[in-house]
Parts: sequence; structure tokens; C-alpha cells
Amino acid sequence: MLQLDKVSVDYGSFRALDNVSLHAKQGELVVLLGANGAGKSSIFLTISGLNRPKTGSIRFGDKELTGSKPSKIVHDGVVHCPEGRKLFPGMSVLKNLMLGGYVHRSDKAGLQRTLDEVFSMFPILKEKKDLPAGSLSGGQQQMVAIGRALMGRPKALLLDEPSLGLAPLVVNQVFDIIQRINKAGTTVLLAEQNAYAALNIADRGYVIESGRIVMEGSRSELLNNEEVRKAYIGA
Repeated sequence: MLQLDKVSVDYGSFRALDNVSLHAKQGELVVLLGANGAGKSSIFLTISGLNRPKTGSIRFGDKELTGSKPSKIVHDGVVHCPEGRKLFPGMSVLKNLMLGGYVHRSDKAGLQRTLDEVFSMFPILKEKKDLPAGSLSGGQQQMVAIGRALMGRPKALLLDEPSLGLAPLVVNQVFDIIQRINKAGTTVLLAEQNAYAALNIADRGYVIESGRIVMEGSRSELLNNEEVRKAYIGA
């Protein structure tokens, strides 16, 4: 289980996260809903060790992640796929993917197996493996970003706005992929502004506003909540 307990984060004098508690059980797909600047990315950056919490703790299974180095957190099984993809556009697709497996670099046979699994999930990436990542379409670049995260062999995958800037048809493909990853046993914490699409594949969800969790519930509870529908679904 991935668990945040009363986590607060400050950026200088600004409190980005205020007493945030949430959890994702093994095998769950949990969605974080919130507007731009609500704190979704801050939660992910804090879990992955790039932000240090002012207060609170973060645990994954029996491991305490609070204060750990990002590389150790990846090694422990928590991998972050950031908003905006953050690829190296001039490097090949293959090199971008292999960077995701850097913490496992001593296990060359295992890395090759993981790469084969990524290519099985994204056949187009195998076809384009030697091309610069920046030459791919937006949807294909998102596949590279997700594939790179999978190279870290996540037990828990943090996906930050994976549908951002993608055409509707490509969004559907990306959400199908997320479901496949989750059904294969990976816990997924998904931050999304596309609330309807995200809730339709999620088990549970949280709503965050101004750095605070203001609501939580099952998929059906959030989909049928009038406030959630007005604020995030538009119906």
C-alpha cells in the first residue's frame, strides 16, 4: 500500500500541500482530481522524493519513503511519469526508454525482458526505436513516457496528466493502456483534469483544492456527486 499521512509541503512561504492524507491499496487505480495549481503534481513530486515534506510521512508497503533519494524510491518500486512527458527530444526512443531502467542497469537480462514487454505493449515504439523521441507525434511521445516509467519496473505508478494535449481518440488509447497496466497488477495513482475518463477506469478518487483533500469516494460516488460533476465533468 502507498500511504501519505498528514503530509505538508512548503515552497518558501507558500504552502503547496496542507495536511494531505491518502492511500492506494495494492492493485488499485486511484485518481486525483483538481484544477491546475491544486497540488496534484506537488503530491507526486513529494512521493517521488523531489520535494521534501515539511511534516508527515510517506510509506510504501513496509518501507518509509520520507526523505529517501529519488533513485532509491524508484528502486523500491514507486515510479513517476511526469506531466509534460519530460523526454529528451534529441535522443532516440530506445535511449529514452533505457534511461527509465537506469536503477536496474546491473541486471542486463532483466532490462531486456522489460524492454521486450514495453515493445509488446507499444509496438509502434519498436518500429520507431532509433528515431529521435522529439520527432514522434504527441500520442507516441506519451507512450515513450509511460514506457520509460515501466522500464523502472513499478509496483506503484504515478501518472501525472497523461492525457494533456492529446486528441480525443489518442486519449482513449492512453486510458486503455493505463487500464491494462493496472489490470496486470500495478497500483496506479492517476492525476487528471479529464475527470470523466479518469473516473471511468478508477476504483476510487480524491478531490484536491488549494493543497487540501476536500473529498474522497468510490468511482460511482464521485461520478454521481453534483459538486464534482459541476466542477470537473461539466454536467
